[in-house]
Amino acid sequence: MARTAEDLHSAAVELVNRGRVAAARRMLSRAAVATDDPNLRARIAGTWAYALSRIGELGEAERICAEALRTPGLDRHTGAILAGQMGALAERAGRLEEAERWLGRGIDGLADDPQARANLLVNRSLVNMQRRQLGRAAVDAAAATEVFRALGLTVDEAQARHNEGYIALLEGDIVTAMRQMGSAREVLAPLSAVSAAVGDADRAEVLRDAGLTTEAERILSRNIAVFGAHRMPQSRAETEFNLARSQLLHDPVKARRAAASAARRFRAVGNDAWAVRAEAVRLRAQLAGGAVDPGGDAVPRATRVPSQGEVGAAAAALDSRGFRNEAAALRMSYELWAARTHGSVAEPRAARAPRTASMDVRLLSYEVRAAMAAASGRHGTARRHAAAGLDELARWQRSFGSLDLQTSAGMHAAGLVFAGLDSAARSGRPDVLFEWSERARHLSQQVVPLRPPPDPELAAELAELRQLRADNPHDDWLSNPRAAELRDRARQRQWAATGSAAIQERIDLDGLRASLDSETALIAYVYSGRALVALVVTAGGAKVMPLRAWPAVQRALPGLRADLDMSASIRSGPMAEVVRRSLDERLGSLSAALLDGPGAAAGVRRLVITVPGVLNGIPWAMLPAMRGRAFTLAVSATRWASLRDAASRAPVTAGFAVGPRVARGDEEVDAAASAWPPSRTLRAAEATVDAVTDLASQVELLHIAAHGRHAVDNPLFSGLELADGALFGYDIDRMPRPPSTVVLSACEVGRSSVRWGEEAIGMTRIWLHAGTRAVVATPVVVADDEACELLGAMHAELAAGLPAAEALAAASGRTGIVAPFQTHGSGF
Repeated sequence: MARTAEDLHSAAVELVNRGRVAAARRMLSRAAVATDDPNLRARIAGTWAYALSRIGELGEAERICAEALRTPGLDRHTGAILAGQMGALAERAGRLEEAERWLGRGIDGLADDPQARANLLVNRSLVNMQRRQLGRAAVDAAAATEVFRALGLTVDEAQARHNEGYIALLEGDIVTAMRQMGSAREVLAPLSAVSAAVGDADRAEVLRDAGLTTEAERILSRNIAVFGAHRMPQSRAETEFNLARSQLLHDPVKARRAAASAARRFRAVGNDAWAVRAEAVRLRAQLAGGAVDPGGDAVPRATRVPSQGEVGAAAAALDSRGFRNEAAALRMSYELWAARTHGSVAEPRAARAPRTASMDVRLLSYEVRAAMAAASGRHGTARRHAAAGLDELARWQRSFGSLDLQTSAGMHAAGLVFAGLDSAARSGRPDVLFEWSERARHLSQQVVPLRPPPDPELAAELAELRQLRADNPHDDWLSNPRAAELRDRARQRQWAATGSAAIQERIDLDGLRASLDSETALIAYVYSGRALVALVVTAGGAKVMPLRAWPAVQRALPGLRADLDMSASIRSGPMAEVVRRSLDERLGSLSAALLDGPGAAAGVRRLVITVPGVLNGIPWAMLPAMRGRAFTLAVSATRWASLRDAASRAPVTAGFAVGPRVARGDEEVDAAASAWPPSRTLRAAEATVDAVTDLASQVELLHIAAHGRHAVDNPLFSGLELADGALFGYDIDRMPRPPSTVVLSACEVGRSSVRWGEEAIGMTRIWLHAGTRAVVATPVVVADDEACELLGAMHAELAAGLPAAEALAAASGRTGIVAPFQTHGSGF
């Protein structure tokens, strides 16, 4: 039986939605031949116009649609459909006010066709998203979702739900955005590669706003290839535009190139409005240091920075097209550059954000004001503006319980944090420097997480991920499509399930001094972006100490990890002494630069140390100046002080686990467990992930001897190798009650990935965020015999009642072993 023209048209619409434009064109041609109905012919023309817009031929699409609207004898319904189509084309071209007029006309004419009306409501929600009229966008999207659900149109419902997720993103609700988009993706991604890419492009924006730019840009780069292969230049250019927006946050040179490429593509398809948007990103990249010469090499900013007139013209062009948020960002980027480079101070209103501005633009306005104040020598005012911006960010972050979100969202704080730290360091005042040191470190620590409820589906998905990792032990194991899908689900579940139980307020300098006894001092290392400063706090006072040997630290750090790894692996032979001498020289240089002055000023036996990201990975226990001292690496002074009394109470129950293929692992835990009769030890096939997580909830101290691996780009997938695979960071959140003290005898799991300057995340931080008070771990490889003897001696001290940091220092003194094990959190 021959298919009717109506059937052919419906099939063509489905093909267009899946990105199969060539096949849709053939179907539409057959449909047009099969009917004499002017209304159906006009609707066929409208569908073809939409298909042309998908492949970048906007001008021809609008011509065809406008001609169809002039067809004699059109009924009200068809006229409304075509008006809606004109609105969709105007939206795609960036003519937002015109788009809303056309779409309103179409919606008003389709009261008797709920499905067609819902399609136009979706398009109008897209228009208002771009205009940042988010309330109106949400009403239209929700109405469309309800219609599609009632009609049983699963795909259309998923597309509308995806749009509701995008509105949530624009409102700053990252958790809801990821949940809505993830739910919609399960329906849309299997339809076609294009459908998956369209959804993933928006999902990448969620990841970007969450601070996960590496993953966002990986998705966007993949989508650029998909749209290129399907000859969709408009979609490809939009994706390049979003890639440039992400790169602008950390690599302005790349951002400039991507934005310039996007602008060229938009102009090639006649889309002037989007070309203006891309040019604005290019200008912002140049202002941030992204100027390049024709050969692609970076050149001095001052020779290629756009003029104020050029910036003003581009911003005015954005304003005229309804992109006021982007216009404000461009103007403020220029003012920030002028204040920092030439000390120029503009009018205060230049840094005013629109009422509907996005979070990043609102924070940029505070950063501009801080820079203007600093340029005119008003450093107190600069700090107040930076603090106000961070307070606004903190209020947003308070809805996040997830450590992943807490730390990655620090991306938005980087400029304000360094503005405040630099001003605080210049002040030379201990109270001011301490306040800003704590602001920088406590930003991701203010939320006390609410333990998530048991999630059997997450447990099953993590078990599958363990198997996928076992099948591919290389660092790229998450590139497997199924592994990537499960990773995304795990992240989405953790973001949504980990709530906020309470907000912890920062401690001030007087409060900290009251928490210190005569044997304990704090050394807070503060990196201002240009210099390193130490703040030494004792019960009797506080002192700011500029570290003028910072260049020596910068020289010593790059080869440190390699020297440590070689020293642990080359234990004998002619090279051992050469390696040891090189390491000793490097450690001595770091020790002198970082501790000679501050250590003497502290003058006590116990140190609480807080460090910025630039000092991440230093084995403090191996620095000569730390010999004979107990120390703990605290995520913030506030967190240490809040847990001090609890940390001083030694654990009374202990459990042990040994992973596979650990040399001397059984010997190590046997020696350690002998200090804790009775205790429970899991070994061989017994030491599964579920068994260890169950044991962890039953004891106050957990010791795991296992091979470990740190995942640089995905720290929550760092793992400890157990009998049935890796115990991931996500598994720690599944523990009903984490132990108060954790000992990780595993190479690398003491490492952290630095996120946005001050934030570092790794296995130790994950345990601490979950509620563990102290974690003993090493950031580098350690020799098996040293680990076995040192940790065995440490347990004897722990069982005798010493807190973790004291026990580790006593064991090192008693055995003479200097190893990179160190205590994180509240070690005393």
